[in-house]
Amino acid sequence: MSKFESLPGFRAFYPEDRARLGHILDVWRRACRRHGFREWEGPVLEPLELLTAKSGDEIVRQLFNFTDKGERAVALRPEMTPTLARLVAARANALPKPIRWFAIGECYRYEKQQKGRLRAFHQLNADLLGEAGPGADAEVIALCAECLLGFGLSRDSFALRLSDRTLWFRVLASLGVPDEAAPAVLGAVDKLGRSTDAELLAQVTSALSGASADPARVLAESRRLAAVRSFAELEAAAGADPAVAARLAEWRELLSLLAGLGVGDLVRVDLGIVRGLAYYTGFVFEAFDAEGEQRALAGGGRYDGLVERMGGPAMPAVGFGMGDVTVANLLESRGLMPSYAEGPDFFVAILGADARDAALRDVAALRSAGMRVEYNLRDGRFPKLMQAAESAGARFALVYGGEEVARGVAKVRELASRSEAEVPRVDLVPAMRAVLEEGFGAVQP
Repeated sequence: MSKFESLPGFRAFYPEDRARLGHILDVWRRACRRHGFREWEGPVLEPLELLTAKSGDEIVRQLFNFTDKGERAVALRPEMTPTLARLVAARANALPKPIRWFAIGECYRYEKQQKGRLRAFHQLNADLLGEAGPGADAEVIALCAECLLGFGLSRDSFALRLSDRTLWFRVLASLGVPDEAAPAVLGAVDKLGRSTDAELLAQVTSALSGASADPARVLAESRRLAAVRSFAELEAAAGADPAVAARLAEWRELLSLLAGLGVGDLVRVDLGIVRGLAYYTGFVFEAFDAEGEQRALAGGGRYDGLVERMGGPAMPAVGFGMGDVTVANLLESRGLMPSYAEGPDFFVAILGADARDAALRDVAALRSAGMRVEYNLRDGRFPKLMQAAESAGARFALVYGGEEVARGVAKVRELASRSEAEVPRVDLVPAMRAVLEEGFGAVQP
Protein backbone atom coordinates (compact mmCIF):
# COMPACT_ATOMS: atom_id res chain seq x y z
CA MET A 1 0.00 0.00 0.00
CA SER A 2 1.39 3.44 -0.96
CA LYS A 3 2.41 5.87 1.75
CA PHE A 4 1.73 9.48 0.79
CA GLU A 5 3.70 12.36 2.28
CA SER A 6 3.74 16.13 1.88
CA LEU A 7 6.00 17.51 -0.83
CA PRO A 8 9.44 18.75 0.34
CA GLY A 9 9.20 22.17 1.92
CA PHE A 10 5.41 22.07 2.29
CA ARG A 11 3.66 21.68 5.62
CA ALA A 12 0.49 20.01 6.79
CA PHE A 13 -0.99 21.55 9.93
CA TYR A 14 -2.66 19.31 12.48
CA PRO A 15 -5.15 21.25 14.66
CA GLU A 16 -2.60 22.02 17.39
CA ASP A 17 -0.07 23.20 14.76
CA ARG A 18 -2.71 25.29 13.02
CA ALA A 19 -3.56 26.89 16.37
CA ARG A 20 0.07 27.97 16.80
CA LEU A 21 0.12 29.37 13.27
CA GLY A 22 -3.16 31.12 14.02
CA HIS A 23 -1.54 32.77 17.04
CA ILE A 24 1.18 34.27 14.84
CA LEU A 25 -1.30 35.50 12.24
CA ASP A 26 -3.58 36.96 14.93
CA VAL A 27 -0.74 38.96 16.51
CA TRP A 28 0.22 40.36 13.11
CA ARG A 29 -3.38 41.20 12.24
CA ARG A 30 -4.02 43.00 15.54
CA ALA A 31 -0.84 45.07 15.22
CA CYS A 32 -1.67 46.14 11.66
CA ARG A 33 -5.20 47.14 12.57
CA ARG A 34 -3.99 49.16 15.56
CA HIS A 35 -1.90 51.16 13.09
CA GLY A 36 -4.87 51.79 10.82
CA PHE A 37 -3.88 49.33 8.08
CA ARG A 38 -6.66 47.61 6.11
CA GLU A 39 -6.46 43.98 5.00
CA TRP A 40 -6.53 42.93 1.34
CA GLU A 41 -6.03 39.65 -0.52
CA GLY A 42 -4.82 38.64 -3.95
CA PRO A 43 -4.71 35.48 -6.08
CA VAL A 44 -2.26 32.68 -5.35
CA LEU A 45 -1.56 32.18 -9.08
CA GLU A 46 -0.18 35.14 -11.01
CA PRO A 47 1.10 35.83 -14.55
CA LEU A 48 4.83 35.13 -14.66
CA GLU A 49 5.33 38.50 -16.33
CA LEU A 50 4.02 40.34 -13.26
CA LEU A 51 6.72 38.78 -11.08
CA THR A 52 9.58 39.31 -13.52
CA ALA A 53 8.48 42.92 -14.02
CA LYS A 54 9.26 43.54 -10.35
CA SER A 55 12.31 41.38 -9.75
CA GLY A 56 13.79 40.59 -13.16
CA ASP A 57 14.11 37.33 -15.07
CA GLU A 58 16.56 35.93 -12.51
CA ILE A 59 13.67 35.33 -10.08
CA VAL A 60 12.28 32.57 -12.32
CA ARG A 61 14.67 30.00 -10.87
CA GLN A 62 13.07 30.61 -7.44
CA LEU A 63 9.49 30.13 -8.62
CA PHE A 64 6.97 27.35 -9.00
CA ASN A 65 6.16 28.34 -12.57
CA PHE A 66 4.54 26.51 -15.46
CA THR A 67 2.39 26.95 -18.56
CA ASP A 68 -1.30 26.51 -17.78
CA LYS A 69 -3.97 24.90 -19.97
CA GLY A 70 -4.62 28.27 -21.59
CA GLU A 71 -0.97 28.43 -22.70
CA ARG A 72 -0.27 31.23 -20.21
CA ALA A 73 3.04 31.47 -18.36
CA VAL A 74 2.05 31.55 -14.68
CA ALA A 75 3.62 31.08 -11.24
CA LEU A 76 2.58 30.60 -7.64
CA ARG A 77 3.17 33.90 -5.85
CA PRO A 78 6.54 34.14 -4.07
CA GLU A 79 5.45 37.33 -2.29
CA MET A 80 2.56 39.82 -2.23
CA THR A 81 4.20 43.08 -3.34
CA PRO A 82 3.80 42.67 -7.13
CA THR A 83 0.09 41.95 -6.70
CA LEU A 84 -0.25 44.95 -4.39
CA ALA A 85 1.44 47.23 -6.93
CA ARG A 86 -0.87 45.97 -9.68
CA LEU A 87 -4.02 46.51 -7.60
CA VAL A 88 -2.97 50.00 -6.55
CA ALA A 89 -1.97 50.90 -10.12
CA ALA A 90 -5.42 49.88 -11.38
CA ARG A 91 -7.25 52.29 -9.01
CA ALA A 92 -4.53 54.73 -8.08
CA ASN A 93 -6.55 57.89 -8.74
CA ALA A 94 -9.59 56.70 -6.80
CA LEU A 95 -7.81 55.48 -3.66
CA PRO A 96 -7.53 57.97 -0.76
CA LYS A 97 -3.93 58.65 0.20
CA PRO A 98 -1.97 57.57 2.03
CA ILE A 99 -2.88 53.95 1.39
CA ARG A 100 -2.33 51.72 4.44
CA TRP A 101 -2.79 48.08 3.44
CA PHE A 102 -1.66 44.73 4.77
CA ALA A 103 -2.03 41.15 3.58
CA ILE A 104 -1.36 37.76 5.14
CA GLY A 105 -1.13 34.84 2.75
CA GLU A 106 0.74 31.69 1.86
CA CYS A 107 3.62 32.22 -0.57
CA TYR A 108 5.79 29.74 -2.47
CA ARG A 109 9.45 29.71 -3.49
CA TYR A 110 11.31 26.90 -5.17
CA GLU A 111 14.57 27.06 -3.25
CA LYS A 112 16.74 24.94 -1.03
CA GLN A 113 15.19 24.17 2.33
CA GLN A 114 17.09 25.22 5.44
CA LYS A 115 16.37 26.38 8.96
CA GLY A 116 13.92 29.24 8.81
CA ARG A 117 13.21 28.80 5.11
CA LEU A 118 10.69 26.47 3.51
CA ARG A 119 9.14 26.33 0.06
CA ALA A 120 5.70 27.25 1.37
CA PHE A 121 5.25 29.80 4.15
CA HIS A 122 2.80 32.37 5.42
CA GLN A 123 3.92 35.96 5.07
CA LEU A 124 2.73 39.30 6.37
CA ASN A 125 3.14 42.23 4.00
CA ALA A 126 2.37 45.74 5.28
CA ASP A 127 2.69 48.72 2.95
CA LEU A 128 2.09 52.46 3.06
CA LEU A 129 1.74 54.15 -0.33
CA GLY A 130 1.27 57.74 -1.41
CA GLU A 131 3.54 59.48 1.11
CA ALA A 132 7.13 60.36 0.21
CA GLY A 133 8.44 61.78 3.49
CA PRO A 134 10.26 60.02 6.35
CA GLY A 135 6.99 59.92 8.28
CA ALA A 136 5.86 56.97 6.16
CA ASP A 137 9.15 55.14 6.71
CA ALA A 138 8.87 55.71 10.46
CA GLU A 139 5.29 54.41 10.57
CA VAL A 140 6.17 51.20 8.71
CA ILE A 141 9.31 50.56 10.79
CA ALA A 142 7.31 51.13 13.98
CA LEU A 143 4.67 48.66 12.78
CA CYS A 144 7.35 46.07 12.07
CA ALA A 145 8.60 46.47 15.63
CA GLU A 146 5.07 46.16 17.06
CA CYS A 147 4.50 42.96 15.07
CA LEU A 148 7.38 41.41 17.03
CA LEU A 149 6.75 43.01 20.40
CA GLY A 150 3.19 41.67 20.23
CA PHE A 151 4.54 38.15 20.81
CA GLY A 152 5.94 39.12 24.20
CA LEU A 153 9.52 39.49 23.00
CA SER A 154 11.66 41.71 25.20
CA ARG A 155 13.00 44.92 23.69
CA ASP A 156 16.56 43.65 23.88
CA SER A 157 15.79 40.37 22.09
CA PHE A 158 15.73 41.82 18.57
CA ALA A 159 16.93 44.88 16.67
CA LEU A 160 15.93 46.77 13.53
CA ARG A 161 18.96 47.45 11.37
CA LEU A 162 18.49 50.62 9.32
CA SER A 163 20.32 51.53 6.12
CA ASP A 164 19.73 53.71 3.07
CA ARG A 165 20.12 52.94 -0.62
CA THR A 166 19.63 56.63 -1.50
CA LEU A 167 22.58 57.54 0.68
CA TRP A 168 24.62 54.75 -0.88
CA PHE A 169 23.83 56.05 -4.38
CA ARG A 170 24.85 59.58 -3.41
CA VAL A 171 28.10 58.47 -1.77
CA LEU A 172 28.94 56.29 -4.77
CA ALA A 173 28.14 59.18 -7.10
CA SER A 174 30.62 61.35 -5.17
CA LEU A 175 33.20 58.64 -5.95
CA GLY A 176 32.45 58.82 -9.66
CA VAL A 177 30.12 55.80 -9.85
CA PRO A 178 27.28 56.41 -12.34
CA ASP A 179 23.77 55.59 -11.14
CA GLU A 180 23.38 52.73 -13.61
CA ALA A 181 26.46 51.01 -12.13
CA ALA A 182 25.49 51.56 -8.47
CA PRO A 183 23.18 48.52 -8.12
CA ALA A 184 25.97 46.17 -9.22
CA VAL A 185 28.37 47.80 -6.77
CA LEU A 186 25.79 47.35 -4.00
CA GLY A 187 25.55 43.73 -5.04
CA ALA A 188 29.22 43.43 -4.10
CA VAL A 189 28.57 45.26 -0.80
CA ASP A 190 25.85 42.71 -0.05
CA LYS A 191 28.49 39.97 -0.34
CA LEU A 192 31.01 41.52 2.06
CA GLY A 193 32.17 38.82 4.44
CA ARG A 194 30.95 36.05 2.12
CA SER A 195 33.27 36.59 -0.87
CA THR A 196 37.03 36.99 -1.16
CA ASP A 197 38.68 40.37 -1.74
CA ALA A 198 39.62 39.28 -5.26
CA GLU A 199 36.05 38.27 -6.07
CA LEU A 200 34.65 41.54 -4.73
CA LEU A 201 37.18 43.65 -6.61
CA ALA A 202 36.43 41.75 -9.81
CA GLN A 203 32.70 42.39 -9.37
CA VAL A 204 33.22 46.10 -8.73
CA THR A 205 35.64 46.37 -11.64
CA SER A 206 33.08 44.74 -13.94
CA ALA A 207 30.36 47.05 -12.68
CA LEU A 208 32.50 50.12 -13.37
CA SER A 209 33.50 49.09 -16.88
CA GLY A 210 33.66 52.30 -18.94
CA ALA A 211 33.39 54.57 -15.88
CA SER A 212 36.16 56.83 -14.58
CA ALA A 213 35.87 55.67 -10.96
CA ASP A 214 38.75 53.70 -9.45
CA PRO A 215 37.43 50.23 -8.52
CA ALA A 216 39.90 49.75 -5.67
CA ARG A 217 38.96 53.09 -4.11
CA VAL A 218 35.24 52.45 -4.58
CA LEU A 219 35.57 49.06 -2.86
CA ALA A 220 37.64 50.51 -0.01
CA GLU A 221 35.19 53.39 0.61
CA SER A 222 32.26 50.96 0.37
CA ARG A 223 33.84 48.78 3.06
CA ARG A 224 34.25 51.82 5.28
CA LEU A 225 30.64 52.91 4.81
CA ALA A 226 29.30 49.38 5.28
CA ALA A 227 31.04 49.22 8.66
CA VAL A 228 29.11 52.25 10.01
CA ARG A 229 27.06 51.37 13.10
CA SER A 230 25.90 54.72 14.47
CA PHE A 231 24.62 58.03 13.17
CA ALA A 232 27.69 59.81 14.52
CA GLU A 233 29.90 57.43 12.51
CA LEU A 234 27.66 57.99 9.51
CA GLU A 235 28.13 61.75 9.68
CA ALA A 236 31.88 61.29 9.92
CA ALA A 237 32.05 58.77 7.07
CA ALA A 238 29.64 60.43 4.64
CA GLY A 239 31.91 63.29 3.61
CA ALA A 240 31.04 66.84 2.64
CA ASP A 241 29.16 66.29 -0.62
CA PRO A 242 26.03 68.56 -0.59
CA ALA A 243 23.72 65.79 -1.82
CA VAL A 244 24.97 63.49 0.94
CA ALA A 245 24.54 66.24 3.56
CA ALA A 246 20.94 66.79 2.42
CA ARG A 247 20.21 63.11 2.87
CA LEU A 248 21.66 63.15 6.40
CA ALA A 249 19.03 65.77 7.29
CA GLU A 250 16.34 63.20 6.36
CA TRP A 251 18.13 60.65 8.54
CA ARG A 252 17.87 63.01 11.50
CA GLU A 253 14.16 63.48 10.87
CA LEU A 254 13.53 59.73 10.59
CA LEU A 255 15.45 58.89 13.77
CA SER A 256 13.56 61.63 15.63
CA LEU A 257 10.21 60.25 14.42
CA LEU A 258 11.13 56.72 15.46
CA ALA A 259 12.04 57.97 18.92
CA GLY A 260 8.70 59.76 19.13
CA LEU A 261 6.87 56.54 18.17
CA GLY A 262 8.61 54.73 21.02
CA VAL A 263 10.80 52.42 18.94
CA GLY A 264 13.99 54.47 18.63
CA ASP A 265 15.76 52.21 21.11
CA LEU A 266 15.16 49.22 18.83
CA VAL A 267 16.82 50.80 15.78
CA ARG A 268 20.48 50.23 14.93
CA VAL A 269 22.25 52.12 12.15
CA ASP A 270 23.85 49.51 9.90
CA LEU A 271 24.98 50.61 6.45
CA GLY A 272 25.95 47.03 5.69
CA ILE A 273 22.25 46.33 5.03
CA VAL A 274 21.60 47.13 1.36
CA ARG A 275 18.70 44.73 0.50
CA GLY A 276 19.82 43.05 -2.70
CA LEU A 277 16.63 43.66 -4.68
CA ALA A 278 17.19 46.55 -7.07
CA TYR A 279 13.69 48.00 -6.79
CA TYR A 280 14.42 49.48 -3.32
CA THR A 281 14.98 53.23 -3.60
CA GLY A 282 15.52 54.71 -0.12
CA PHE A 283 15.64 53.70 3.52
CA VAL A 284 15.83 49.93 3.96
CA PHE A 285 15.74 47.85 7.13
CA GLU A 286 15.85 44.32 8.48
CA ALA A 287 14.81 42.88 11.84
CA PHE A 288 17.27 40.46 13.42
CA ASP A 289 17.33 38.25 16.48
CA ALA A 290 19.75 39.98 18.86
CA GLU A 291 21.30 36.64 19.87
CA GLY A 292 22.09 35.80 16.27
CA GLU A 293 20.44 32.39 16.32
CA GLN A 294 17.85 33.09 13.62
CA ARG A 295 17.75 34.34 10.07
CA ALA A 296 16.48 37.87 9.49
CA LEU A 297 12.99 38.07 11.00
CA ALA A 298 11.67 40.71 8.61
CA GLY A 299 12.85 43.06 5.92
CA GLY A 300 11.63 45.97 3.88
CA GLY A 301 12.14 49.50 2.73
CA ARG A 302 11.10 52.17 0.27
CA TYR A 303 10.26 51.21 -3.33
CA ASP A 304 9.01 54.41 -4.97
CA GLY A 305 9.08 53.25 -8.61
CA LEU A 306 7.18 49.97 -8.48
CA VAL A 307 3.57 51.17 -8.93
CA GLU A 308 4.60 53.15 -12.00
CA ARG A 309 6.38 50.07 -13.37
CA MET A 310 3.10 48.18 -13.03
CA GLY A 311 1.29 50.69 -15.22
CA GLY A 312 0.13 53.19 -12.59
CA PRO A 313 1.20 56.76 -11.83
CA ALA A 314 4.41 57.63 -10.04
CA MET A 315 3.70 56.86 -6.40
CA PRO A 316 5.97 56.66 -3.34
CA ALA A 317 5.72 53.44 -1.35
CA VAL A 318 7.33 51.74 1.63
CA GLY A 319 6.62 48.35 3.20
CA PHE A 320 7.98 45.19 4.77
CA GLY A 321 7.48 41.44 4.81
CA MET A 322 7.67 39.00 7.73
CA GLY A 323 7.44 35.21 7.48
CA ASP A 324 5.88 32.78 9.93
CA VAL A 325 8.70 30.19 9.85
CA THR A 326 11.47 32.33 11.34
CA VAL A 327 9.05 33.93 13.81
CA ALA A 328 7.83 30.52 14.98
CA ASN A 329 11.42 29.30 15.41
CA LEU A 330 12.23 32.39 17.48
CA LEU A 331 9.18 32.02 19.70
CA GLU A 332 9.91 28.34 20.27
CA SER A 333 13.52 29.09 21.22
CA ARG A 334 12.38 31.78 23.69
CA GLY A 335 9.58 29.68 25.19
CA LEU A 336 7.00 32.18 23.96
CA MET A 337 4.90 29.93 21.74
CA PRO A 338 1.62 29.27 23.59
CA SER A 339 0.41 25.70 23.99
CA TYR A 340 -2.98 25.88 22.42
CA ALA A 341 -5.72 23.40 23.24
CA GLU A 342 -8.42 24.07 20.69
CA GLY A 343 -11.00 22.17 22.71
CA PRO A 344 -14.58 23.15 23.43
CA ASP A 345 -15.68 25.33 26.30
CA PHE A 346 -18.13 22.62 27.35
CA PHE A 347 -18.58 18.95 26.62
CA VAL A 348 -22.22 17.97 27.02
CA ALA A 349 -22.46 14.38 28.29
CA ILE A 350 -25.85 12.88 27.38
CA LEU A 351 -26.55 9.76 29.43
CA GLY A 352 -29.67 8.44 27.76
CA ALA A 353 -32.29 8.87 25.09
CA ASP A 354 -34.72 10.45 27.57
CA ALA A 355 -32.26 13.33 28.11
CA ARG A 356 -31.13 13.89 24.51
CA ASP A 357 -33.84 16.28 23.28
CA ALA A 358 -33.43 18.63 26.25
CA ALA A 359 -29.63 18.44 26.04
CA LEU A 360 -29.57 19.27 22.33
CA ARG A 361 -31.81 22.30 22.87
CA ASP A 362 -29.30 23.55 25.45
CA VAL A 363 -26.38 22.78 23.13
CA ALA A 364 -28.02 24.95 20.46
CA ALA A 365 -28.66 27.78 22.96
CA LEU A 366 -25.06 27.76 24.20
CA ARG A 367 -23.69 27.74 20.66
CA SER A 368 -25.99 30.61 19.69
CA ALA A 369 -24.51 32.55 22.62
CA GLY A 370 -21.03 32.10 21.13
CA MET A 371 -19.76 29.21 23.26
CA ARG A 372 -17.89 26.23 21.85
CA VAL A 373 -19.79 23.05 22.65
CA GLU A 374 -19.33 19.38 21.79
CA TYR A 375 -21.53 16.44 22.82
CA ASN A 376 -21.55 12.67 22.45
CA LEU A 377 -23.28 11.68 19.24
CA ARG A 378 -24.36 8.35 20.64
CA ASP A 379 -25.32 7.33 24.17
CA GLY A 380 -22.53 6.29 26.51
CA ARG A 381 -21.68 5.61 30.12
CA PHE A 382 -20.57 8.38 32.46
CA PRO A 383 -16.89 7.29 32.93
CA LYS A 384 -16.34 6.96 29.18
CA LEU A 385 -18.00 10.31 28.51
CA MET A 386 -15.77 12.06 31.06
CA GLN A 387 -12.73 10.54 29.31
CA ALA A 388 -14.10 11.82 26.02
CA ALA A 389 -14.54 15.30 27.52
CA GLU A 390 -10.93 15.34 28.75
CA SER A 391 -9.63 14.03 25.41
CA ALA A 392 -11.51 16.81 23.62
CA GLY A 393 -9.68 19.38 25.77
CA ALA A 394 -12.82 20.75 27.45
CA ARG A 395 -12.51 22.54 30.77
CA PHE A 396 -16.06 21.78 31.86
CA ALA A 397 -18.66 19.09 31.29
CA LEU A 398 -22.42 19.48 31.41
CA VAL A 399 -24.08 16.23 32.45
CA TYR A 400 -27.61 15.42 31.30
CA GLY A 401 -29.33 12.35 32.68
CA GLY A 402 -33.04 11.59 32.88
CA GLU A 403 -33.13 12.64 36.54
CA GLU A 404 -31.48 16.01 35.91
CA VAL A 405 -33.80 16.77 33.01
CA ALA A 406 -36.85 15.86 35.08
CA ARG A 407 -35.77 18.35 37.77
CA GLY A 408 -35.00 21.07 35.19
CA VAL A 409 -31.27 21.24 35.96
CA ALA A 410 -27.95 20.45 34.32
CA LYS A 411 -24.95 19.26 36.28
CA VAL A 412 -21.74 21.30 35.73
CA ARG A 413 -18.47 19.46 36.32
CA GLU A 414 -15.02 21.07 36.40
CA LEU A 415 -12.87 18.36 34.84
CA ALA A 416 -9.57 19.33 36.49
CA SER A 417 -10.91 19.30 40.09
CA ARG A 418 -13.92 17.01 39.49
CA SER A 419 -16.05 19.49 41.44
CA GLU A 420 -19.73 19.55 40.55
CA ALA A 421 -22.69 21.91 40.88
CA GLU A 422 -26.22 22.04 39.55
CA VAL A 423 -27.60 24.92 37.48
CA PRO A 424 -31.26 25.51 36.53
CA ARG A 425 -31.60 25.01 32.81
CA VAL A 426 -33.53 28.28 32.48
CA ASP A 427 -30.42 30.11 33.73
CA LEU A 428 -27.92 27.97 31.81
CA VAL A 429 -26.61 30.48 29.25
CA PRO A 430 -25.80 33.35 31.68
CA ALA A 431 -24.49 30.85 34.24
CA MET A 432 -22.10 29.23 31.75
CA ARG A 433 -20.94 32.62 30.53
CA ALA A 434 -20.10 33.47 34.15
CA VAL A 435 -18.21 30.18 34.50
CA LEU A 436 -16.03 31.03 31.51
CA GLU A 437 -15.35 34.55 32.73
CA GLU A 438 -15.01 33.95 36.48
CA GLY A 439 -14.27 30.25 36.86
CA PHE A 440 -16.15 27.38 38.44
CA GLY A 441 -16.74 29.37 41.60
CA ALA A 442 -19.43 31.36 39.75
CA VAL A 443 -21.85 28.41 40.12
CA GLN A 444 -20.68 26.78 43.34
CA PRO A 445 -23.22 26.95 46.19
